[in-house]
Amino acid sequence: MTRTEFNAQHQAFVSAAEHAQWIPADYFSEARIEEIFSNSSAPLDLDLGCGDGSFLVELAKRHPNRNYLATERLMGRVEKVARKIARARLDNTRILRLESHYVLRWLLPPTCASIVYVLHPDPWPKRIHHDRRLIQADFMEAVHRVLVEGGEIRIKTDDKPYYQWMEKVFAACPQFERLAWEQPDDWPKTDFERDFVAKGLPIYSARLRKR
Repeated sequence: MTRTEFNAQHQAFVSAAEHAQWIPADYFSEARIEEIFSNSSAPLDLDLGCGDGSFLVELAKRHPNRNYLATERLMGRVEKVARKIARARLDNTRILRLESHYVLRWLLPPTCASIVYVLHPDPWPKRIHHDRRLIQADFMEAVHRVLVEGGEIRIKTDDKPYYQWMEKVFAACPQFERLAWEQPDDWPKTDFERDFVAKGLPIYSARLRKR
């Protein structure tokens, strides 16, 4: 490979990684899906708090006919996931650096998403920090807003006390119905799930459908 060819490939990779990050033109206006994905008619799935992006990228590889939008707050993680998306040459996957609840409540249009994934969210174990937990009644209302009719939210956690907290939140959400957890055979594991399964620790799962 000549230096010119190497430089061209490197620049293409950099451009792909930059494109993988969705930066809204206006953070205070409702976005249109056409602004995010070229194939705006494809079903949209959301991965909220995607961590290192391992689940996101593997899922997007296996389902190229769907769009995937991830959220993450830490810039280092966002850049790392964007590079993973670029290496995998995924044009159906993007990541946004923004707080997940805000994205659902204000940024995305209503009834735009088919599935919302929340995998191993921060449990905030101290009682004084419980109000920082993502799974709250107002968060579930925001999820309901963006889901299509019959859309689902799928949640996993390794933290039993947090799961028990979630159960109480779900019980107070009549706009959702609980479904049995059915994990697809090709379900990719997050870095957290791989670690906890390797240690023989239990994983708690929940699946709810918009009424």
